[in-house]
Amino acid sequence: MKKIVLTALAALLVAIPAVQAQKVNRGALLSKIEKSDADIADAKKSAKSATWINRGKAFYEAAVEPTKNLFANMDAAMLKLAVGEPSSTGQQTLVGTDYEAWVYPYFTAYIKDGKVATWKQTDWVLKDAPAKAIEAYAKAFEMDPKSESKVKEGLKQISDFCSQAGNTGIDTGEYAAAADAYAEAFKAQSIPAYGTPDPALLYYAGYLRTVDGSTNPASFALGADYLTKALDLNYVDEEGNIYYYLFHCYYGQKDADKANIMKAKDALIAGIGKFPKNERILEALVQLYTSPEDQVGDPADLIALIDAAIENNPENIDLWFGRGRIFYALKNYDESIDSFRKVVELKPDLFEGNYYLGVFYTIKADEMNKVMNEKQYSSQAAYDADLKAANEVYMQAIPWFEKAYELKSDDFNTLDMLKQLCFRLRDEPGVQEKYDKYFPLWKAAKGE
Repeated sequence: MKKIVLTALAALLVAIPAVQAQKVNRGALLSKIEKSDADIADAKKSAKSATWINRGKAFYEAAVEPTKNLFANMDAAMLKLAVGEPSSTGQQTLVGTDYEAWVYPYFTAYIKDGKVATWKQTDWVLKDAPAKAIEAYAKAFEMDPKSESKVKEGLKQISDFCSQAGNTGIDTGEYAAAADAYAEAFKAQSIPAYGTPDPALLYYAGYLRTVDGSTNPASFALGADYLTKALDLNYVDEEGNIYYYLFHCYYGQKDADKANIMKAKDALIAGIGKFPKNERILEALVQLYTSPEDQVGDPADLIALIDAAIENNPENIDLWFGRGRIFYALKNYDESIDSFRKVVELKPDLFEGNYYLGVFYTIKADEMNKVMNEKQYSSQAAYDADLKAANEVYMQAIPWFEKAYELKSDDFNTLDMLKQLCFRLRDEPGVQEKYDKYFPLWKAAKGE
């Protein structure tokens, strides 16, 4: 029985005539809007909430009509069935990914592995239709708060449509347009009838304007505005990168106004206070404080800032972690080591603490070796003394890497460091045995 039904269905599909071209009844959609224009010009009709709700619906329909049949992972065959044959096809690379591009009157669909991966809208019934729909729904709620549920439903439709446009804009590399789409989605949610808007939409908009700023500096001002508004609404992403992007937005405007350099610094200072382990923020701070042209302050001020935070919260591992990273960037390896010794003291079984403590001992010893290579020795004894001192520092790294390996035996970097150090120090007492232990494990990890 099931087989008969499936066969009948297959026959039915074959019987459906192929649509030859995408059809958008632009005239009918614009006629609805013209009728709405006439309605709101009528004093009696414009006083009714329903008039404005209908207007919002008309603009929403105009906004979504060109791409309403599209969705991600749609089978390419289904796209042809729903929209028709493309006017042309070809190969196109977007954001480093190769696609088959199917061109339609209102959009280009990008096909990957037989499915619609994303698309780019190229024409509109009315480009500002989403904004007009939001205005109409806002007016409807203003006219009659009892219309809240219908207004909210309409606003959600607009917000979802704009968010989808933001998603496809990211996929196609249209970062400025994607940013504006997310900002429009937030605007729809900001109408009181909707409820609480999602500030993450502003974060996405600000981030994308930051990215776009690398080729379009005018985007930095918009990015700063979006990110600042998100922070004002108490939004912070999990890693604190919002402060890093805000720094870039201000710094990207430094030629227009030097005061933006200090705003950029303030964004980083605020970020490092809350996310001391964020390496992007740390590196940006160090670069800013050590830049001869920006002159935002003495690097010692940066150390004083984090030390003051530690004084108030001496058992905060993240602060000690950040302190170690700052001193590493400033090439003060002894202070880096002291900071990470504190990390390990506070949390002995933290892999990252043990691993980085081993790393900083190794970096310090490498620097000692570099000095030795540049030094002219007058005696073998002097050389031997410096070599002994460097090897003693290398030796201090081994126990921390061993602890890190004990905590995370599948970390190849730790095993590789142990293999290298133990080979280098194989003449030191007890180290050859360690090399004999770790070298076979290293080979096995490499699949040899």
